[in-house]
Amino acid sequence: MLHTRTCEFVSPMHPDKLCDFISDSVVDAYLAQDPKSRVAVETLGGHGVITLSGEVTSTGKVDLKALVQKIVGPRFEVHLHSTQQSPEIARGVDDGGAGDQGIMVGYATAETSTHMPLPYETARRLCRDIFKKYPYDGKVQVTTRGSEIATVVASFQHAKQNELLPLVKSLVEAEEYFVNPAGDWDLGGFDADSGLTGRKIVVDAYGPDVPVGGGAFSGKDYTKVDRSGAYMARRIAVDYLKKYRAQEVLVKLAFAIGKKDPVMATAIVDGVKHPISGYDLTPRGIKELLKLDRPIYAETSTWGHFGNNFVWDGV
Repeated sequence: MLHTRTCEFVSPMHPDKLCDFISDSVVDAYLAQDPKSRVAVETLGGHGVITLSGEVTSTGKVDLKALVQKIVGPRFEVHLHSTQQSPEIARGVDDGGAGDQGIMVGYATAETSTHMPLPYETARRLCRDIFKKYPYDGKVQVTTRGSEIATVVASFQHAKQNELLPLVKSLVEAEEYFVNPAGDWDLGGFDADSGLTGRKIVVDAYGPDVPVGGGAFSGKDYTKVDRSGAYMARRIAVDYLKKYRAQEVLVKLAFAIGKKDPVMATAIVDGVKHPISGYDLTPRGIKELLKLDRPIYAETSTWGHFGNNFVWDGV
Protein backbone atom coordinates (compact mmCIF):
# COMPACT_ATOMS: atom_id res chain seq x y z
CA MET A 1 0.00 0.00 0.00
CA LEU A 2 1.40 3.40 -0.98
CA HIS A 3 2.24 5.82 1.79
CA THR A 4 -0.15 8.80 1.94
CA ARG A 5 1.04 12.16 3.31
CA THR A 6 -0.49 15.65 3.51
CA CYS A 7 1.20 19.03 4.01
CA GLU A 8 -0.12 22.58 3.91
CA PHE A 9 1.42 25.96 3.26
CA VAL A 10 0.12 29.48 3.71
CA SER A 11 0.86 32.73 1.90
CA PRO A 12 2.89 35.59 3.45
CA MET A 13 -0.36 37.56 3.78
CA HIS A 14 -1.93 34.99 6.09
CA PRO A 15 -2.49 36.69 9.49
CA ASP A 16 -0.16 34.32 11.36
CA LYS A 17 2.63 34.80 8.83
CA LEU A 18 2.18 38.56 8.88
CA CYS A 19 2.76 38.38 12.64
CA ASP A 20 5.86 36.24 12.10
CA PHE A 21 7.12 38.78 9.57
CA ILE A 22 6.56 41.69 11.94
CA SER A 23 8.35 39.92 14.79
CA ASP A 24 11.31 38.98 12.61
CA SER A 25 11.46 42.50 11.18
CA VAL A 26 11.85 43.73 14.77
CA VAL A 27 14.71 41.27 15.32
CA ASP A 28 16.38 42.44 12.11
CA ALA A 29 15.98 46.12 12.98
CA TYR A 30 17.80 45.68 16.27
CA LEU A 31 20.51 43.38 14.88
CA ALA A 32 21.21 45.89 12.11
CA GLN A 33 22.23 48.39 14.79
CA ASP A 34 23.61 46.03 17.43
CA PRO A 35 24.62 42.43 16.51
CA LYS A 36 24.59 41.53 20.20
CA SER A 37 20.91 42.42 20.61
CA ARG A 38 18.75 40.09 22.66
CA VAL A 39 15.25 40.04 21.23
CA ALA A 40 12.19 37.95 22.02
CA VAL A 41 9.10 39.62 20.57
CA GLU A 42 5.68 38.24 19.74
CA THR A 43 3.02 39.91 17.63
CA LEU A 44 -0.75 39.65 17.93
CA GLY A 45 -2.66 41.23 15.09
CA GLY A 46 -6.18 41.58 13.85
CA HIS A 47 -9.11 43.89 13.17
CA GLY A 48 -7.20 47.17 13.09
CA VAL A 49 -4.90 46.55 16.08
CA ILE A 50 -1.32 45.23 16.27
CA THR A 51 0.15 44.39 19.67
CA LEU A 52 3.87 43.74 20.24
CA SER A 53 4.95 42.16 23.50
CA GLY A 54 8.33 40.88 24.61
CA GLU A 55 11.84 41.58 25.81
CA VAL A 56 14.58 43.58 24.12
CA THR A 57 18.09 44.32 25.39
CA SER A 58 20.03 46.31 22.80
CA THR A 59 21.98 49.48 22.21
CA GLY A 60 19.89 49.92 19.05
CA LYS A 61 17.05 52.43 18.93
CA VAL A 62 14.09 51.33 16.81
CA ASP A 63 10.81 53.16 16.22
CA LEU A 64 8.65 50.08 16.54
CA LYS A 65 5.38 51.84 15.76
CA ALA A 66 6.77 53.19 12.50
CA LEU A 67 8.25 49.79 11.65
CA VAL A 68 4.91 48.04 12.16
CA GLN A 69 2.87 50.63 10.28
CA LYS A 70 5.28 50.47 7.35
CA ILE A 71 4.36 46.78 7.08
CA VAL A 72 0.60 46.88 7.72
CA GLY A 73 -0.33 50.48 6.95
CA PRO A 74 -1.13 53.58 9.01
CA ARG A 75 -4.74 52.65 9.75
CA PHE A 76 -3.60 50.08 12.31
CA GLU A 77 -3.37 51.05 15.97
CA VAL A 78 -0.10 49.79 17.46
CA HIS A 79 0.28 48.76 21.10
CA LEU A 80 3.79 48.20 22.49
CA HIS A 81 4.62 46.22 25.62
CA SER A 82 8.39 45.71 25.91
CA THR A 83 10.94 45.37 28.67
CA GLN A 84 14.56 44.26 28.94
CA GLN A 85 15.53 40.61 29.14
CA SER A 86 15.23 39.17 32.62
CA PRO A 87 18.60 39.49 34.41
CA GLU A 88 18.15 35.93 35.68
CA ILE A 89 18.00 34.67 32.10
CA ALA A 90 20.73 37.07 30.96
CA ARG A 91 23.31 35.80 33.45
CA GLY A 92 23.26 32.35 31.83
CA VAL A 93 23.32 33.72 28.30
CA ASP A 94 26.13 36.18 29.09
CA ASP A 95 28.38 33.19 29.84
CA GLY A 96 27.56 31.63 26.48
CA GLY A 97 24.79 29.36 27.66
CA ALA A 98 21.47 28.62 25.97
CA GLY A 99 18.67 31.12 26.48
CA ASP A 100 16.20 28.38 27.33
CA GLN A 101 15.75 24.65 27.58
CA GLY A 102 14.19 22.79 24.67
CA ILE A 103 14.32 20.10 22.04
CA MET A 104 15.19 20.97 18.44
CA VAL A 105 14.61 18.82 15.36
CA GLY A 106 16.40 18.81 12.03
CA TYR A 107 15.43 16.77 9.00
CA ALA A 108 16.61 16.09 5.47
CA THR A 109 15.39 13.73 2.76
CA ALA A 110 16.72 12.73 -0.64
CA GLU A 111 13.27 12.74 -2.27
CA THR A 112 13.51 16.39 -3.42
CA SER A 113 16.33 18.69 -4.53
CA THR A 114 15.69 20.92 -1.50
CA HIS A 115 15.93 17.93 0.85
CA MET A 116 12.38 18.63 2.02
CA PRO A 117 9.43 16.18 2.07
CA LEU A 118 7.67 15.91 -1.30
CA PRO A 119 4.19 17.04 -0.17
CA TYR A 120 5.70 19.95 1.75
CA GLU A 121 7.82 21.15 -1.15
CA THR A 122 4.94 20.73 -3.59
CA ALA A 123 2.61 22.73 -1.35
CA ARG A 124 5.18 25.49 -0.88
CA ARG A 125 5.93 25.82 -4.59
CA LEU A 126 2.25 25.85 -5.46
CA CYS A 127 1.51 28.49 -2.83
CA ARG A 128 4.40 30.62 -4.06
CA ASP A 129 3.31 30.35 -7.70
CA ILE A 130 -0.32 31.23 -6.92
CA PHE A 131 0.85 34.15 -4.79
CA LYS A 132 2.58 35.68 -7.81
CA LYS A 133 -0.85 36.26 -9.38
CA TYR A 134 -2.88 36.62 -6.18
CA PRO A 135 -0.63 38.34 -3.59
CA TYR A 136 -3.17 38.03 -0.82
CA ASP A 137 -4.19 35.81 2.06
CA GLY A 138 -4.29 32.17 1.01
CA LYS A 139 -3.65 28.53 1.80
CA VAL A 140 -2.82 25.37 -0.10
CA GLN A 141 -2.75 21.72 0.92
CA VAL A 142 -1.24 18.80 -0.96
CA THR A 143 -1.77 15.09 -0.41
CA THR A 144 0.65 12.63 -2.01
CA ARG A 145 0.24 8.91 -2.50
CA GLY A 146 3.69 7.50 -2.95
CA SER A 147 5.40 9.84 -5.43
CA GLU A 148 2.13 10.94 -7.08
CA ILE A 149 -0.02 13.95 -6.23
CA ALA A 150 -3.43 12.72 -5.12
CA THR A 151 -5.28 15.83 -3.91
CA VAL A 152 -4.70 19.57 -4.07
CA VAL A 153 -6.60 22.13 -2.02
CA ALA A 154 -6.21 25.86 -2.71
CA SER A 155 -8.08 28.81 -1.20
CA PHE A 156 -7.02 32.35 -2.10
CA GLN A 157 -8.51 35.74 -1.36
CA HIS A 158 -9.70 37.76 -4.39
CA ALA A 159 -9.33 34.72 -6.64
CA LYS A 160 -12.36 33.61 -8.65
CA GLN A 161 -12.86 29.88 -8.64
CA ASN A 162 -13.19 29.71 -12.42
CA GLU A 163 -9.82 31.47 -12.76
CA LEU A 164 -7.97 29.82 -9.89
CA LEU A 165 -8.81 26.24 -10.84
CA PRO A 166 -7.17 26.33 -14.30
CA LEU A 167 -4.15 28.11 -12.79
CA VAL A 168 -3.73 25.39 -10.15
CA LYS A 169 -4.16 22.65 -12.76
CA SER A 170 -1.45 24.25 -14.88
CA LEU A 171 0.94 24.23 -11.93
CA VAL A 172 0.31 20.80 -10.38
CA GLU A 173 -1.07 17.63 -11.92
CA ALA A 174 -3.27 15.81 -9.43
CA GLU A 175 -6.08 13.29 -9.28
CA GLU A 176 -8.43 15.63 -7.43
CA TYR A 177 -8.74 19.40 -6.87
CA PHE A 178 -10.62 21.48 -4.32
CA VAL A 179 -10.29 25.17 -5.21
CA ASN A 180 -12.01 27.73 -2.98
CA PRO A 181 -14.13 24.81 -1.74
CA ALA A 182 -16.20 27.06 0.55
CA GLY A 183 -16.75 29.57 -2.26
CA ASP A 184 -14.95 32.68 -3.47
CA TRP A 185 -13.90 35.13 -0.76
CA ASP A 186 -12.68 38.71 -0.58
CA LEU A 187 -12.43 39.38 3.15
CA GLY A 188 -9.06 38.12 4.37
CA GLY A 189 -5.91 38.93 6.30
CA PHE A 190 -6.26 40.94 9.49
CA ASP A 191 -9.72 42.09 8.40
CA ALA A 192 -11.12 38.57 8.62
CA ASP A 193 -9.01 36.86 11.27
CA SER A 194 -6.43 37.40 13.99
CA GLY A 195 -2.83 36.26 13.77
CA LEU A 196 -0.13 35.33 16.25
CA THR A 197 3.62 34.82 16.05
CA GLY A 198 4.60 31.16 16.12
CA ARG A 199 1.23 29.65 15.33
CA LYS A 200 2.47 27.98 12.13
CA ILE A 201 5.39 26.00 13.54
CA VAL A 202 4.63 22.93 11.41
CA VAL A 203 4.49 25.01 8.22
CA ASP A 204 7.70 26.70 9.35
CA ALA A 205 9.41 23.32 9.72
CA TYR A 206 8.88 20.12 7.68
CA GLY A 207 5.17 19.35 7.73
CA PRO A 208 3.19 17.07 10.09
CA ASP A 209 5.08 13.83 9.41
CA VAL A 210 8.28 15.15 11.03
CA PRO A 211 8.20 15.93 14.77
CA VAL A 212 8.71 19.48 15.97
CA GLY A 213 10.49 20.48 19.16
CA GLY A 214 7.62 22.72 20.18
CA GLY A 215 9.25 26.15 20.11
CA ALA A 216 8.54 28.81 17.50
CA PHE A 217 11.34 30.42 15.50
CA SER A 218 10.20 33.94 14.65
CA GLY A 219 10.84 36.94 16.88
CA LYS A 220 13.93 35.44 18.53
CA ASP A 221 17.66 36.11 18.31
CA TYR A 222 20.20 33.28 18.07
CA THR A 223 20.62 32.84 21.85
CA LYS A 224 17.13 31.31 21.84
CA VAL A 225 18.02 27.76 20.88
CA ASP A 226 14.45 27.11 19.73
CA ARG A 227 15.65 28.88 16.62
CA SER A 228 19.42 28.47 16.39
CA GLY A 229 19.37 24.86 17.58
CA ALA A 230 16.75 23.94 14.98
CA TYR A 231 18.78 25.64 12.26
CA MET A 232 21.88 23.74 13.37
CA ALA A 233 19.98 20.45 13.46
CA ARG A 234 18.93 21.04 9.86
CA ARG A 235 22.52 21.75 8.85
CA ILE A 236 23.70 18.49 10.43
CA ALA A 237 20.83 16.57 8.83
CA VAL A 238 21.76 17.83 5.35
CA ASP A 239 25.47 17.20 5.97
CA TYR A 240 24.81 13.63 7.10
CA LEU A 241 22.42 13.00 4.21
CA LYS A 242 25.26 13.81 1.83
CA LYS A 243 27.99 12.16 3.90
CA TYR A 244 26.21 8.79 4.14
CA ARG A 245 24.37 9.09 0.81
CA ALA A 246 21.25 8.45 2.81
CA GLN A 247 17.56 8.65 2.01
CA GLU A 248 16.48 10.28 5.25
CA VAL A 249 18.14 11.85 8.30
CA LEU A 250 16.52 13.00 11.54
CA VAL A 251 18.58 15.01 14.04
CA LYS A 252 17.58 15.91 17.59
CA LEU A 253 19.34 18.36 19.90
CA ALA A 254 18.34 19.30 23.43
CA PHE A 255 19.61 22.12 25.64
CA ALA A 256 19.38 23.26 29.26
CA ILE A 257 19.01 26.95 30.03
CA GLY A 258 22.32 28.58 30.90
CA LYS A 259 24.38 25.60 29.71
CA LYS A 260 26.66 25.80 26.67
CA ASP A 261 26.66 22.24 25.39
CA PRO A 262 23.56 20.26 24.43
CA VAL A 263 22.35 17.58 26.82
CA MET A 264 21.40 15.43 23.83
CA ALA A 265 22.69 15.24 20.25
CA THR A 266 21.59 12.34 18.07
CA ALA A 267 21.30 11.64 14.36
CA ILE A 268 19.19 8.84 12.89
CA VAL A 269 20.39 8.01 9.39
CA ASP A 270 18.05 5.70 7.47
CA GLY A 271 16.84 4.31 10.79
CA VAL A 272 20.30 3.83 12.34
CA LYS A 273 21.59 6.02 15.17
CA HIS A 274 24.89 7.82 14.58
CA PRO A 275 26.94 9.98 16.93
CA ILE A 276 27.24 13.67 16.09
CA SER A 277 30.81 14.91 16.04
CA GLY A 278 32.87 17.64 14.42
CA TYR A 279 30.50 20.50 15.26
CA ASP A 280 30.63 23.23 17.90
CA LEU A 281 27.11 22.91 19.25
CA THR A 282 27.31 25.76 21.75
CA PRO A 283 25.06 28.75 21.00
CA ARG A 284 28.12 30.83 20.13
CA GLY A 285 29.53 28.09 17.94
CA ILE A 286 26.23 27.77 16.10
CA LYS A 287 26.08 31.54 15.70
CA GLU A 288 29.56 31.67 14.19
CA LEU A 289 29.00 28.80 11.73
CA LEU A 290 25.58 29.93 10.54
CA LYS A 291 26.23 33.69 10.85
CA LEU A 292 23.14 34.24 12.96
CA ASP A 293 23.96 37.67 14.38
CA ARG A 294 22.98 39.43 11.14
CA PRO A 295 19.60 40.90 10.10
CA ILE A 296 18.51 37.89 8.04
CA TYR A 297 15.32 36.81 9.73
CA ALA A 298 12.40 38.58 8.03
CA GLU A 299 13.17 36.57 4.91
CA THR A 300 12.88 33.29 6.81
CA SER A 301 9.38 34.08 8.06
CA THR A 302 7.63 34.05 4.69
CA TRP A 303 8.39 30.90 2.68
CA GLY A 304 9.61 28.48 5.34
CA HIS A 305 12.78 28.28 7.39
CA PHE A 306 14.25 25.29 5.56
CA GLY A 307 14.89 24.37 1.95
CA ASN A 308 15.34 27.96 0.78
CA ASN A 309 19.12 28.01 0.29
CA PHE A 310 19.94 29.42 3.70
CA VAL A 311 23.33 28.68 5.25
CA TRP A 312 21.78 25.99 7.45
CA ASP A 313 20.47 24.23 4.32
CA GLY A 314 24.06 23.24 3.61
CA VAL A 315 24.57 25.56 0.63
